[in-house]
Amino acid sequence: MLLLAAAVAVSVEPLAAQDFSAAAKVVTLSGRVSVLRDGNEWALTVGSPVQPKQIVITGPDGYAQFQLSDGSTFEVFKNSKAVFRATPGDLLDVFIGWVKVQIQHRNGPNPNRVTTQTAVISVRGTVFDVVAEDEDTTFVSVDEGVVNVRHLRFGGSERDLHAGESVRVFKDQPLARLVDKGNAARVALRAAAQAVYDGLARRPGGGGSPAGGGTSGGGTAQGDKGKGTGNTSGSTGNAPPPPPPPAP
Repeated sequence: MLLLAAAVAVSVEPLAAQDFSAAAKVVTLSGRVSVLRDGNEWALTVGSPVQPKQIVITGPDGYAQFQLSDGSTFEVFKNSKAVFRATPGDLLDVFIGWVKVQIQHRNGPNPNRVTTQTAVISVRGTVFDVVAEDEDTTFVSVDEGVVNVRHLRFGGSERDLHAGESVRVFKDQPLARLVDKGNAARVALRAAAQAVYDGLARRPGGGGSPAGGGTSGGGTAQGDKGKGTGNTSGSTGNAPPPPPPPAP
């Protein structure tokens, strides 16, 4: 009996070390999506938990939506790499690629931040996209609510974005004084996200758009610098293709 009790204690200990209430659960998945754990890449499936500080990686065909215990969700699109933080006030660090976030606020303000190598995006309850085009450029677009975008390097350089607005943050430049409303990059972002959702709906047993996905809006937002986004440090492949250039 003592040996049996010891064996049970040993087998339960690793589970106790994981806080599943803080985990993000995969609710929709397509293509190659994995986490880095103990230096190895582990494939995810629907229902898999992702623990705080684990790195989510998607391949060129990868997409996944994750749900938090408070009902908030985040989507990670193809060719992306992001750290799930889940510490108070911090949700994701996006190294490369595109994420879409829906913060649940039915019980009041729910402060969260998404950070890239150029910007800090702060929210209390809203739907928005963040595209880390490369290590120098971040594109932020808002579908619902308001987000505050702050430059990571230039103190005091920040802007509030409302629904339908977007801004691009450059590493070596303060934030632009004006934000874009309904520009071509945002339109392409929404169209690319809808294409992903349509593809999920066409799969055998597909159920349409991801649960709780809000307004479609993902996609990429290459553009103003006229350069590609080949592999950069921490990337998992090229970022999504650029949208059409904005109208003059």
